[in-house]
Amino acid sequence: MAVGIVATLKVQDGKGPELEAVFNDLCAAVRANEPGNKLYSVFKSRKEANTYVVMEIYDNDDAVKAHGASEHFRAAGPKLGATLAGKPDVQYFDAI
Repeated sequence: MAVGIVATLKVQDGKGPELEAVFNDLCAAVRANEPGNKLYSVFKSRKEANTYVVMEIYDNDDAVKAHGASEHFRAAGPKLGATLAGKPDVQYFDAI
């Protein structure tokens, strides 16, 4: 069963461009190296300048685990963490 993930990220003032640069590289790595990923995109809120949403779709739970264990995801973690204003709000969904 397909798994959807929506992660809402609050970014520190002035750190948006840094977060966007990290995600540009991460999105490319996910698309190139994770066949179980069907969508990995980042969106910036139109209402809240420091709010971003990551939308992800995976074939199954194993593909989600593979993403979390990937070298490119783990390498991006500290870089992304340095831009955040708090803990991400991550929600998981099952396809119907």
